[in-house]
Amino acid sequence: MASNTSSSSTKPSLDTVWQWLADVPDPEIPVISVIDLGIVRELEWDDATLVVTVTPTYTGCPATRVINDDIRTHLTACGIDSIRFERRLSPAWTTDWLTEEGRDKLKEYGIAPPSKTPSTLANGFITVAAAVSCPRCQSFNTEMVSQFGSTPCKSSYRCLDCLEPFDYFKCI
Repeated sequence: MASNTSSSSTKPSLDTVWQWLADVPDPEIPVISVIDLGIVRELEWDDATLVVTVTPTYTGCPATRVINDDIRTHLTACGIDSIRFERRLSPAWTTDWLTEEGRDKLKEYGIAPPSKTPSTLANGFITVAAAVSCPRCQSFNTEMVSQFGSTPCKSSYRCLDCLEPFDYFKCI
């Protein structure tokens, strides 16, 4: 955690704030930060108020409020006294916004990162990648167990080689 660098006359640089936000974990997948996830879209100062623009992973994401609270708590501890959140729904969040570091962290944690192949909508459902690599043994000999995983943004898979179950972060 950073020291208190903000006062009524001194504001931390936006680069510093971006660095601080890299320490705020996603509440549903705590190994990646809100920066790794790509949901913090913009930071700007409006006089003495920091404006944080967040795009949720999907419109009804149940973690959005918790994420904003966690960001506020962290930035307040870093010395920012006035914070306003703006919610940006357009453009919609996409897994393309995940950082490479975030993809690596997901894999190390045992969650298959999303395919870089764009997903498509078919009959109102998100189609997942045809070939999902097991995050443990890297085999592509995997199968989807359920379109719905431990959180709405994940599907449940299993590896047919190492026999381990794993989550797959859906392409959106």
